[in-house]
Order: sequence, then structure tokens, then C-alpha cells
Amino acid sequence: MAMDGSDSKDLERFDDEAHAGNRQFVTALARGLELLRCFGPGEREVGITELARRTGIPKPTVARLAGTLAELGYLDYLPSQGKYRLGPGVLSLGYAMLSNLDVREVARPMMRELAEQSQTSVSIGMRDRLSLVYVETIRSSASITLQRGIGTRLPLATTAMGRAYLAGLPDAERSLLMDQIRLRNEQDWPALKAGIEQGLRDYAERGFCVSVGDWDKDTCGVGVPFRAPDGVMMAFNCGVAAFKFTPERLASEIGPSLVNMVKKVSGSMGRI
Repeated sequence: MAMDGSDSKDLERFDDEAHAGNRQFVTALARGLELLRCFGPGEREVGITELARRTGIPKPTVARLAGTLAELGYLDYLPSQGKYRLGPGVLSLGYAMLSNLDVREVARPMMRELAEQSQTSVSIGMRDRLSLVYVETIRSSASITLQRGIGTRLPLATTAMGRAYLAGLPDAERSLLMDQIRLRNEQDWPALKAGIEQGLRDYAERGFCVSVGDWDKDTCGVGVPFRAPDGVMMAFNCGVAAFKFTPERLASEIGPSLVNMVKKVSGSMGRI
């Protein structure tokens, strides 16, 4: 599995039928946005055929949508390759969203301190469908560190950050998301459910969740949920290469340290 944690080829597609009858839902707009979601970190150009395959949208429709997005500056067309890449319009939207996240400014110094102290990478994630997306990440100065940056996607069910996010939700919200995970992963659901339930127990008992090779066999981590003052649920994690930490050290040292850091961030956010 790619060390940057991205997998743009495995999109969580929206369901046209699920929105049938919703007069506030514009299918054409939704399809255009689905094209933008096809571009992952480290993937610069994607052609019409591949965009159609990933989204399930017919090629003629993809061609018209991509052309419109290019006219608006959200995609750039490369005639020599016959492919598209993300345009500066997407960057401006993403920057506006990130710059308005107060938690990033408040947490960054504490994240940096913990990253150096623990020799891990410390990140903040927000949910997008059935994944968490990094909106901030700080790497330690260690010679070997995880190369996952802002925009990295982590699944809810198998990562410490994802399980922590689920653990922090009200029961009804968690059940809804677990149902969606089950419907998308029927064959693997028993194992996924067991991992999530273990995460819930870990959070109840220790205040953090653990994942050791459950998503990526080469990485491990701990996660803690965080609810911002405006009510938005997020999660923090500490991630590291699996060979550098034993599960015992994760549980006895890194987990409690992350819990303490998140408490400090929460206290600081209450004063801004």
C-alpha cells in the first residue's frame, strides 16, 4: 500500500438513486464535483476514460463536465497528453477552507512538540464520507518518518484515527456510519466490526484507540477524537512505522501523550 495513504482509484461514489426526489440536489453539479475527487496526492494527470471508470459516469458526460471545469479554472487540459489535471481554482477553495480552521493554528505548536518528543507524525483529520482527510500534519525530525501530508485519506474502520472519530460520535451517528461501512464491505464486515468495537472499548477504558497494521501492515498509530467549539467532530493521531514501536509502548506512552495534547488543544480552543 502506498505510504502516502492515498487511493484515488477506490472512490466512495455518491448514489444517484439515493437523492431521487430531493429538489435541493443538483445531479449535474454533484457529478462535476465527483470528477474533482478523482485526483489524489501524487497523481497529476487523468484522462477521460479513467475519469469515467472511476466515477461510473458515461464518457460523453465526463467530457462535457471536464470541459466546463476547465473553462472555470478548476481543471487544466493538457492537449499533448489528452488528459486533465487539477487547476488553481481548486487550490483557492482548499486554501480558504484550511485557513478558516482555527484548530490548526492553535494545535500546531503542541503537535510539533509531541511529534519531536515521540518521534512520530501528528495529524488532524476531518471526515469525508467513509474516510478521514488530513487537514494538518506535523512530522518529527526522525530519519524515518511517515510521508503522509495534508489531503491524505484514511479509512474509518481500520485506522486508529478513524476508530477514534467513530468513538467520539453520538450513538445514532456512529450506527449510521457503521451501516454504510457494512454495506460497502459486506464480506469483510465481521473483521471490520470487531476492530471498531475494540476501538470503542479502548476509548472507553483509556481515552484513545490503537491500530497496529490493521490498515497498512507497515504502520501503527493511536487516535483521539476531538470536537471543535463549533461542534465539528475531528480526530488527532500519532502515526509511525510499525517496526519502531511495540504495541505496549503505543499503549503506555504514545496514547496517553496524545490524550494530554488533545486536552490542551481543547482548553486553548475554549479561550479563543
